[in-house]
Amino acid sequence: MIVATGITKSYGNLQVLKGVDVSIAKGEVVSIVGASGAGKSTLLHILGTLDRPDAGVVQFENQVVTSMNSRQLAQFRNKHIGFIFQFHNLLPEFTALENVCIPAYIGNKAKQESEARALELLDFLGLSARADHKPNQLSGGEQQRVAVARALMNNPDVILADEPSGNLDSKNARELHQLFFSLREKYNQTFVIVTHNDELAGLADRALVMRDGRL
Repeated sequence: MIVATGITKSYGNLQVLKGVDVSIAKGEVVSIVGASGAGKSTLLHILGTLDRPDAGVVQFENQVVTSMNSRQLAQFRNKHIGFIFQFHNLLPEFTALENVCIPAYIGNKAKQESEARALELLDFLGLSARADHKPNQLSGGEQQRVAVARALMNNPDVILADEPSGNLDSKNARELHQLFFSLREKYNQTFVIVTHNDELAGLADRALVMRDGRL
């Protein structure tokens, strides 16, 4: 489903990625592990079209995304890619329901349809009773599940997660890890996860080890 070939990226004189090749199949849960500074997050951002490589090609379903302009990339991300980050990035003035709906609103979907989808996801994630709560009224684990629901909102082809359990205690981290596999079973969802968590890396279908800018 995703194929990246020959990906390089430098920041000034520092070459972070040194010719990375990677492919991700539909329905896979793939972890990317390695030491801090190895280039894991940089690769994830390039796969997610948040950043451009200096060289190389990224394809989604044989569609070359590295040749798209910024507007095309924004539309592509909204439709095809969901993101989960270590810090939940929920908008504090909005309720859980409203935060989940944001990707749908950006995609110009109808309010009623969007709210119905968001409530379905919140219910699946055990948060239906918290739909009208704002982020500061939710626990850390609940906030992260709201972020997961938001990532799923537009039924993306892949979810890219950058240290998703890094800000959670061990109990909530385990619950989040199990949730990813439940979502794979229910929705055949694809995940690419940057993680330092050995448990999550061990549960993944594949653990890709990044060393010094290479896989």
